[in-house]
Amino acid sequence: MASRDKVGCPAATLPLDRLLATLAANAEQLGKRWEIAVRDRRARAAERRMEADTAPPVQLHTPLFYATCALGGVLSTGLTHLAVTPLDLVKCNMQVDPSKYRDISSGFGVLLQEQGLGGFFKGWMATLVGYSSQGACKFGFYEYFKKCYSDIAGPENADRLKTVIYLAASASAEVIADLALCPMEAVKVRIQTQPGFARCLTDGLPKLVRSEGAFGLYKGIVPLWGRQIPYTMMKFACFETIVEMVYKHAVPKPKDQCSKPLQLAVSFAGGYIAGVLCAAVSHPADNLVSFLNNAKGATVADVSCKSYPSK
Repeated sequence: MASRDKVGCPAATLPLDRLLATLAANAEQLGKRWEIAVRDRRARAAERRMEADTAPPVQLHTPLFYATCALGGVLSTGLTHLAVTPLDLVKCNMQVDPSKYRDISSGFGVLLQEQGLGGFFKGWMATLVGYSSQGACKFGFYEYFKKCYSDIAGPENADRLKTVIYLAASASAEVIADLALCPMEAVKVRIQTQPGFARCLTDGLPKLVRSEGAFGLYKGIVPLWGRQIPYTMMKFACFETIVEMVYKHAVPKPKDQCSKPLQLAVSFAGGYIAGVLCAAVSHPADNLVSFLNNAKGATVADVSCKSYPSK
């Protein structure tokens, strides 16, 4: 009996050429679709870049401008102080107990031995909240007061008195900024220099208010002003002057024609140099702030007696 394949249904032959042609056509269609998708995505990205380049910049001296300056202050001040919390912790303990914390290296060793690695970030929350608030007020109000004092001086005198305006605006802004910083600084110093005082800001702030009252949070405001106002005056005045000199003598084209990376590099260099100069100005008052916020009931007179005992 003959097989079904041989008699009833002859074996079908595979149309290989048609299959290959179909696969090639499908591949070609997929390639075209992919090319269109990539081209559309690049076109949309180019449109977004064009919109960003042609978008109107933030108008000077508007609420949005001051809010942007305040946000810049939060990011530049709060985050940088948070990053150097371990150094700040050793510094405060060296100022309060120099016999135990003799220098930076031994201070880190003592902290590591007594409190472990977790001890290096004690007071981080008070640092972040305090210096973020201070940075927002400092940068926002600096631009506000700079505009106010320039208007008072008038267009004829504003350029001639620009350094005086920088100094006055920065001092005015720092007075307000320190009112936001002082309570957090008081809690931070207690947490960092008094073991067992509190774990963090949330329990340290109520404890300090219960023990010394609300005015205890501002016990160090005068020496804080003595530390921060000269610091900020030096920082902004030096920064503005250095940046202006760089664009005048080192950069061959005006600022508005420079690329964003170049502008950022100039601002970074100006801020770095200004920071070195103003740190030296504020150091003596920084010792006073740490002492007052560490010792319960201490006053500026106590510091004077400690520094200059009667003979």
